[in-house]
Amino acid sequence: MNTRDDRFSRKMLATAPSGIRKFFDMIIGRDDIISLGVGEPDFPTPWLMREEAFYHLEQGHTSYTSNWGLLELREQIAKYLERYNMYYNPKNEVLVTIGVSEAVDAVLRAVLNPGDEIIICEPSYVSYQPLAALCGVKLVHLDTSVNGFYPTAGQVESVITPQTKALMICSPSNPTGRMIPEEELRKIAAVVKKHQIWCLSDEVYCELVYDNHRHVSIGSFPGMKDYAIILNGFSKAFAMTGWRIGYVACNSELMAQVFKLHQYSTICAPIMSQYAAAEGLRNGFGEVEKMRISYQQRRNLMYKAFCDMGLPVIEPEGAFYMFPDIRSTGLSSEAFATELIQKYQVAVVPGSVFGSGGEGYVRCCYATDIEKIKTAMSRIRDMLEERRKVKK
Repeated sequence: MNTRDDRFSRKMLATAPSGIRKFFDMIIGRDDIISLGVGEPDFPTPWLMREEAFYHLEQGHTSYTSNWGLLELREQIAKYLERYNMYYNPKNEVLVTIGVSEAVDAVLRAVLNPGDEIIICEPSYVSYQPLAALCGVKLVHLDTSVNGFYPTAGQVESVITPQTKALMICSPSNPTGRMIPEEELRKIAAVVKKHQIWCLSDEVYCELVYDNHRHVSIGSFPGMKDYAIILNGFSKAFAMTGWRIGYVACNSELMAQVFKLHQYSTICAPIMSQYAAAEGLRNGFGEVEKMRISYQQRRNLMYKAFCDMGLPVIEPEGAFYMFPDIRSTGLSSEAFATELIQKYQVAVVPGSVFGSGGEGYVRCCYATDIEKIKTAMSRIRDMLEERRKVKK
């Protein structure tokens, strides 16, 4: 066996495994556990999209596509983005990727140099920090918990330095479900333009918004095409997690650099996934709306349950996550999640895995059968009551 101590990348050795997957692995094969942990729709992909994939399989369409992705899909994506007042050329400003995760990785590597700084609005999705760190940059952790879990323009500007290269945002947010208000987003756009930094905007939950809220993209404000990078995909709104299909939209100058990495690392997204996604954009929004209404009903149920049991929580405007405050139990977020899964058979994700401001909270996903949500809420209530008895 090779005994050299430099056989592995130091950056990779310093990268921790996903905190979400740790708890997911704990429930594999456990039928007795109700999972509120993994952020995945419990709906199958709509039939019209599956049928489109079947058709192309029957026709033998199983080859590579262009590295860019099918032109018909890119044209549908560009048309879709126009709904949100963003205009991209489908030929050289829209790139189909293997999920949003690949898009994030490719963009970060295309814009960051060692020594640069990137501002990450936290709590944030677990991949942002490690993917940026692997680029050799300084992570600037912006704690949004002090403002109800969304960033303000003042917060962003306060941490910008001459080394700041990019800002990472997600609205609606994973893990909190919060949306950045339109006027605040407009102010953040002004800060981005003033300091001429990139803004990576993860908008994968943009179709899942509730109570008449309206998604607004930071890329829609005047002049932002030079600075905004739109990251989106089909996993959440179209229930296509296993199809691994996403995209990035940005100006052609940056896209030329993102494209090179995509070309070498993945070649192209699966062709069947691309055909299904194109059909979803053409004819699938009625199915998306049915799922959105169901998620809103489940959100309402979970929100009331947490309020009734005395756990403070902000009602989320979008996505399918809730982020209750469990500090009153005296437990850390990891200890709370561990006790809940071991003694009460409910899986949640500790807020600490999402970065600054996440400790003292847990993420609960309500993309789960409504009867299971009711049972899970009852079990969490049992845990709280038992701990209150012990304290007395």
